[in-house]
Amino acid sequence: MRAKPRQPLRMNPPFASRGESPAHGPTAPTSGGFIPGLEGVAAFSVWQQDPSPTPVVIAVPHAGRRYPEDLVSRMRQPKFSAPRLEDRLVDLVGQVVAERTGAALMVAHAPRAMIDLNRASDDVDWEMIGGGAPEMGGSTDSAGASLASGRRARSGLGLVPRRLPGLGELWKWPIAPGELAARIEGVHVPYHAALGALLERVRARWGAVLLIDLHSMPPLPARVGEPAAEFVVGDRFGAACDGALVAEAFSALGQARQLAAHNRPYAGGYVLERHARRLAGIHCLQLEIDRRLYLDAALAEPGPGLDSTVEVVAGLVQRLAIAVADLGRERGHWRAAAE
Repeated sequence: MRAKPRQPLRMNPPFASRGESPAHGPTAPTSGGFIPGLEGVAAFSVWQQDPSPTPVVIAVPHAGRRYPEDLVSRMRQPKFSAPRLEDRLVDLVGQVVAERTGAALMVAHAPRAMIDLNRASDDVDWEMIGGGAPEMGGSTDSAGASLASGRRARSGLGLVPRRLPGLGELWKWPIAPGELAARIEGVHVPYHAALGALLERVRARWGAVLLIDLHSMPPLPARVGEPAAEFVVGDRFGAACDGALVAEAFSALGQARQLAAHNRPYAGGYVLERHARRLAGIHCLQLEIDRRLYLDAALAEPGPGLDSTVEVVAGLVQRLAIAVADLGRERGHWRAAAE
């Protein structure tokens, strides 16, 4: 399967400067969820052509830049901490790649400082919640996750980030339990429900679907005798994605002369853990991009490498789309894109 050539679409610069949704996407966006403290502001948006012209979905969970004033007022040094929690402007890459390839696109607007969509809803550091953890024995969110334990929260980067290197504690005072519940119900639950439904729709059409969970990373340290990787492909050590797709990803990045690593130091988080179902034809990869590739020297605004980074990722998506369609055909459910 090869999609018909698409004319390159110009990027919308105000998307970068105002923190708003892109004006031009695969289709008019649909929105969902809500951001507590910002009346009428959706937690995320989805752009999808119907029927889907390619079996790839791009999601950007750490793109959010819509900060309620109350949230900012509670942060210690928000001008320092907020941008470092974001995958700074990597949604610009996802936007143009989706336009050029026909991939569905899902972008979070709620900031990671409020709630991390790549963490389970029970991955909470309860010491930062007023009143502490709920009693054991049944407190759950709408997705059925227990609210009495935490895993990555101990590192300071749980469902609600608590601390950052070089700054320490992010918050001036604890979060009220009701506010945590509102963040889960308004952002986390609808985001993952919508992402799951989107993957199911595309899988139903093609027989298989690939989610690219798009992130960016600070520059990695170089190892002795070799330069640092510019991309990291994570598949949860084989649990989240067919090996043929992983091999195709590395082939595409190698052909583009990009240095890539596999699962080190980022193997994929909760998004892959929750949504990947290889035997059902739902494959997931986490893709980390070195911010130096597409941002300026200060790692704050779009840089001169943005266009070339888009070209690399678009080429990767196009190669992977063909491989995913082949997997769908092998499963006996493939349908032609022109159907």
